[in-house]
Amino acid sequence: MLGVVLLAGALYSWNIGRSGYAHYYAVAVKSMSVSWKAFFYGAFDPGASITLDKLAGAFLPQALSARIFGFHEWSLTLPQVVWGVLSVLVLYRLVRRWLGAAAGLLAAGLFAFTPIVASMFGHAMEDGALTLCLLLAADAFVIAMTRARTRWLVLAAIWVGIGFQAKMLEAWMVVPAFVVTYLLVAPGTWWRRAGQLAIAGAVLAAVSLSWVLLYTVTPARDRPSVDATTNDNAFSMVFGYNGLDRFGLHVPGAARTDFTDPSRSADLKLPPELERLVVPQPGIPEPPGEPGQPVPEPAPEVAPPDAAPAPRAEEPPRAWHKLFGERYATQVGWLYPLALAGLVAGLVQYRRARRSGSEWGGFVLWGLWLVTFAVVLSRMTVMHSAYLAALAPPLAALAAAGAVLGVRLFRERRAVWLLPSVLVAQLAWTGYLASRYAGFLPWLAWISVGGGTVAAVVLIAGALRRRALVPAAVVGLAAVLALPCAWGLSAFDHHYAGSAFEAGAGPSGPVGVDLDSDTSDTLTDAQRRLYDYLVAHQEGARYLAATTSWQTAGRFIMPTGQRFLPMGGFSGQVPHPTLARVRQLVETGELRHVVLGGAGGLLTNDTELYRIVVWVATRCPLVPPAEHGGDPGLFVFRCTAGN
Repeated sequence: MLGVVLLAGALYSWNIGRSGYAHYYAVAVKSMSVSWKAFFYGAFDPGASITLDKLAGAFLPQALSARIFGFHEWSLTLPQVVWGVLSVLVLYRLVRRWLGAAAGLLAAGLFAFTPIVASMFGHAMEDGALTLCLLLAADAFVIAMTRARTRWLVLAAIWVGIGFQAKMLEAWMVVPAFVVTYLLVAPGTWWRRAGQLAIAGAVLAAVSLSWVLLYTVTPARDRPSVDATTNDNAFSMVFGYNGLDRFGLHVPGAARTDFTDPSRSADLKLPPELERLVVPQPGIPEPPGEPGQPVPEPAPEVAPPDAAPAPRAEEPPRAWHKLFGERYATQVGWLYPLALAGLVAGLVQYRRARRSGSEWGGFVLWGLWLVTFAVVLSRMTVMHSAYLAALAPPLAALAAAGAVLGVRLFRERRAVWLLPSVLVAQLAWTGYLASRYAGFLPWLAWISVGGGTVAAVVLIAGALRRRALVPAAVVGLAAVLALPCAWGLSAFDHHYAGSAFEAGAGPSGPVGVDLDSDTSDTLTDAQRRLYDYLVAHQEGARYLAATTSWQTAGRFIMPTGQRFLPMGGFSGQVPHPTLARVRQLVETGELRHVVLGGAGGLLTNDTELYRIVVWVATRCPLVPPAEHGGDPGLFVFRCTAGN
């Protein structure tokens, strides 16, 4: 086990010095590392004017690490490496108590080297914290299930609640597995079990919703505005934007997750000076305003260097077979046949002892965990590959159980056809997935499939003669498990390690594309000139500048930690700040400059951001590019009282 842990730690940390940044979240971590108010509220900017579009739980350890060690790629990734090693250890403990040391060791190894897991724990992603929390919750739950102890059930609920702070509703997806398993397996009367679950449920709700309730009871003037909402309501952000909207069901008050959909835009006659800055919405008039100094003809639009391409979509995005597609299956699904066989064999093998031991309950727990996540992920329309990591623990546990049970039954000459049949199915599935990327490790693919085939033939011959050929079984299992582990170990090569924006190891990940490689924690020459100009002309203002793009603000916040005011939130749809608030900041001298342009959310003329853009462009003088010396694609306006 020590070898597995050391290898996993080396794998997750090997590229830590160039693990990259997920720009939006990295900017927030920078802000949280320089401002305790931003840290407490999970704000995107150092001035704590607006939150992230997620709960901040997963980013708090990153911000603390950056505060202690300085803001670097490795300091943001370090907590995830720790979470990864701890997750391997917790899974080993769980499966060892369940089916013995051999199963525990195999499960820990399979989990550690699952491709999506190997990539995820090597980057600054919130999914690592969720995975550890769910495993710790399962560890406490199994003790509660065995001993019928309320305090252990409550501890499991606390861990799920902490997981909710990291990934919101995804953490609750283990709850059905916990509830059903406890009702079926735990000792005591039905009423006692139901009462214990009710207590744990209350604790779960309290811990999960603590941050949301904090925002709900805190006056809006005393806290940041809630991103990803149009009504400044944390419930809309959590349960709408990050909940039902991910399934194509829009919730009023939540910003839309399809804000880049071209169908939401249409032609509308606007002043030529604003056409580059505004994407019109049909049927909505322009806000009134007297014409002021015109905006010069913009430079040709060039995609910003840190605009990461969207993750490849699995077609169709919502389908029952999505997790069997080559993109997702090669990241987490190599062990589908072995895990399914382990689940069925375990439920049958231990069915008569389901109330006298924990074995049957373990199969129910892992099986329901797997099925629940698989169903939900299959129905999602907005999905990143890192979400798949939640499937890795049950798949690794059930696959290890399938291997151990298969060898045991074969050796005892019971169900002798189980292991050969599973091995043949696993060989066929492995061969299919390997053939989709035939140019990647072809020599290992041939060894894996060839060695597994020979072992399967020997096992079939042994089954016909009722002879237990255990060495052949071990060789066969090792052969079919070698290829998926090699895909995971390919994360040692930075070329195959994925990125902080999109996880994935091996050739089905974001191969050779550092999606966040142009996101820098230093200023370019043009950015430095603009920054120096803004500092020199700040005149005591609270903000160096307001921007219409979170990316523009982030380019300056991440290297400097200075206060920039990102308007419109991540999507550009958030009515923060309002035009009245911007005018107030200008009148009181808290804001002197507004920067228009740059990549970010969709700017449509039904938003508060549109009204601010028109007001600034028509009322505030333009700073000539030669004067500020910055990016000619950014328009800097100086706003003073009386505008």
